[in-house]
Amino acid sequence: MRQLFTKNTYALLLLMFLAVSCSTTKIITIEIPEPAQKELPDRIQSLLLVNRTVDENYSDLKADSLQNIFYRKQFTLDTLIYDLTAVDTTLKALGELLFESGRYDFVIPENRFLDFEKNTFFSQEMPWQQVKDICETYNTDAVLSLDMFSTQVITKYDKDTYFDPIQDGFFTASTANMAIIYNALFRIYDPLEEKVLVREFFKDTVQWSDYGASANDLFRHFTPVKTALTEAGIAIALDFSEKITTVWREEQRSFYVKGDDNLKHAGTFIDNQQWIQAMALWKETAENAKSKATKSKAQLNVAIAYELQGDIENAISWALDSYNTMYRQFTYQYLELLNKRKKELQKQTK
Repeated sequence: MRQLFTKNTYALLLLMFLAVSCSTTKIITIEIPEPAQKELPDRIQSLLLVNRTVDENYSDLKADSLQNIFYRKQFTLDTLIYDLTAVDTTLKALGELLFESGRYDFVIPENRFLDFEKNTFFSQEMPWQQVKDICETYNTDAVLSLDMFSTQVITKYDKDTYFDPIQDGFFTASTANMAIIYNALFRIYDPLEEKVLVREFFKDTVQWSDYGASANDLFRHFTPVKTALTEAGIAIALDFSEKITTVWREEQRSFYVKGDDNLKHAGTFIDNQQWIQAMALWKETAENAKSKATKSKAQLNVAIAYELQGDIENAISWALDSYNTMYRQFTYQYLELLNKRKKELQKQTK
């Protein structure tokens, strides 16, 4: 399923891993930040996370008790589950994700399940005096409230027959499928302007499927319903955090590590993430190499190193030098990529 992760707020690019791609280059995977889709004003640095969905329908059954409900239906059931652990996991996971983004501080109070008025589908908006009062109580800039939450669990158990060509025979396998359809509504209330800054609704599905030689074998390793509900809560938190925090996209870059001794030696520095030492060797090669091929390789390596530092202007300058020293289609494509990144950064600063 999906995984939680930590980002360094101030790093423009994060080196994830190194791998040798071929005899002449070494590949690195980097992460490039993209601005939030729903960026909050800079003055909002801290958020109070509360829940306005929990009512008398909610319970917190133990994992075994909840699982037995589905077993009694032969694991074929379609029902709404109001699970307190799942909804609370959503709030707690969201707080951690917001904090790890480096953009927000958060407070989740002990009394986080607030009273609310509800219409047919979701909680009505919070009164502004209440917003102001709780922000003042917990010293936060705004309130992030989960104002709707539902999880529909659909499970199916069956037996399938398949042919095993190795044993030249037909066999029966037990199969199980589980889907959780979730709906969630988040609102962010700004007490200063008395305005709902973000109103975001989510509907999605997470699924699990597996098989075993028998029902007992299958359900020894099949994800329990309680665990699945918790994972759905984390998925909801990920969905919303990606709306109001920086999102990171992965791209790959290739460094030349063959051509002269400096390029080879710099490849070792890359393995140890010693970029200053590697750049010194590349610049030395770029200045002194007699071979145009080697010189252009070193210049391109310097360009990529500057990009890793977030210095797009110098990256473009060195990539142009490499292109002018010796034409390579790879260098041309990299220049196009750098110009695209430059335009992205210009949009972000407007």
